[in-house]
Amino acid sequence: MKKFWMILLAILPIGLWAQDNTWELPEEEQQQEETTLEAKVNPNAKYLRGAVPEVDGKVVFSKTIEAPGKSAAQIYTILHNYMVKMTKASNQINSHLIVEDSVKQELGASFEEWLVFKKTAIQLDQTRLYFVLEVQCENGKANVSMNRIHYLYDENRKPERYKAEGWITDDDAVNKKNTKLYPGSGKFRRKTIDRKDFIFDKFESLLK
Repeated sequence: MKKFWMILLAILPIGLWAQDNTWELPEEEQQQEETTLEAKVNPNAKYLRGAVPEVDGKVVFSKTIEAPGKSAAQIYTILHNYMVKMTKASNQINSHLIVEDSVKQELGASFEEWLVFKKTAIQLDQTRLYFVLEVQCENGKANVSMNRIHYLYDENRKPERYKAEGWITDDDAVNKKNTKLYPGSGKFRRKTIDRKDFIFDKFESLLK
């Protein structure tokens, strides 16, 4: 009997120590910790500093989209057709192509469209978004740029005009701690990034 208690006392500290280590936690407790960490992820993360690039003081979103196996002419035709379709979408106000060069394989379009922040039965918060979309097609890829971005907001009450520069840049729309967006300019920054992502992602899917 004495020998039994000596063995029990010898192994007891090891069991207690093991329970204090996170990698020894039961699966249910590990899942709870992971869920808690996920909940702490900043929902504004993708919109914080670095999300709005500037080139020579101008806001310019750009991306090289790979199109393996496609010629410059094929890429031009695909993106030309889609950009024409874009100008006729329901959110468009006065958008049109301004460059259609099938020899240099270049495309350009000027967009004026509605960008909606919030829409309910009793409220519609939106702005006119203006931008230029430029495309240079090459064999196997397309170089896309979205620039000359500006806005016309609250035009029915007190019209406000904003340029992307001085409004949605890192210094103008993101707090100094880089944890959140400012209430006013922040919503413009968020929705502009979302719109850019939608266009670039669509181009990418078309050129796969």
